[in-house]
Amino acid sequence: MSKLEQVLILDPPNDLKFKGPFTDVVTTNLKLKNPSERPVCFKVKTTAPRRYCVRPNSGFIEPGATVTISVMLQPFDYDPNEKSKHKFMVQTVFAPPNVSDMEAVWKDVKPEDLMDSKLRCVFELPTENDKVNDAESVQAAPVANSSKGDAPAAVPKPGSSSQDDSEMRKIMEECKRLQAEASKLANENRQLKDDGLRMRRATHSDNTVSNTGAMMGQEHGSTSLPSLLVVIAAIFIGFFLGKFIL
Repeated sequence: MSKLEQVLILDPPNDLKFKGPFTDVVTTNLKLKNPSERPVCFKVKTTAPRRYCVRPNSGFIEPGATVTISVMLQPFDYDPNEKSKHKFMVQTVFAPPNVSDMEAVWKDVKPEDLMDSKLRCVFELPTENDKVNDAESVQAAPVANSSKGDAPAAVPKPGSSSQDDSEMRKIMEECKRLQAEASKLANENRQLKDDGLRMRRATHSDNTVSNTGAMMGQEHGSTSLPSLLVVIAAIFIGFFLGKFIL
C-alpha cells in the first residue's frame, strides 16, 4: 500500500534555515497550514533533540487554520567546514471524531494512516551585505524616532514637583524621628550603665563598713579583757591584804 501524501502545507517546505552568529539562541519559524476539510493532528520530531527547542512540538489544526512552530537552535561552536546532518520530520494524521487525548491518538494510529514531511537544517553565517544592512537599520532607527519625536519633551504635570517636595519632607521628618529615637535609646543605655555602677559602689561601701565595725568590735573586746583581769586581780590583792592586816 502506498504511503499517504502529506495533507499539510509546510512553509518553508524543505529547509529550515538558521542564520548565525550561533553564540546565542537562533530561532526560525515553520508554518503548518491545513487546507483540508478535516482536523489534523501533528507532531514535530528531530534527529538532534538536545540541540533544539520546539514550541509547540505537537497539536491539533482545525480545517483551514495555520499553526506557527518556533524552532530554537541552542548556542554552539559553529564550524563552517562541518556539514549539518540535523533533520526535522513533521508527522500528521487525520484526527478521529471527538478527539480528547492526543497521546492516545498517536499510540493507536496505524502506520498506513501516517503522513510525514522531512526538512533539513541549514546553518548560515551573516554576509557582509547583511552586516551593512543591519548597521544601516540600527542607525536609521534613531533618525526615525527623532522625526516622530519632534514634539517638545513632556512637561511635568502641575503639582508633581510639590508632591515630590512633600514626599521629601516626609522622608526627612522620618529620618529626624529615627535619629531622636536612637539618641534616646543611647541616653537610656548610658543611664542604666551609671545606675549599675553606683549600685556596685554602694554594695562595696556597705561591705567595707560592716568589715570595719567587726574589726572595731574585736579590738574593743580585746582591750576590755585585760582591764577586767586587772580589776579581778586588784580585788584578790585587796582581799589577801585585808586578811593579813586583820
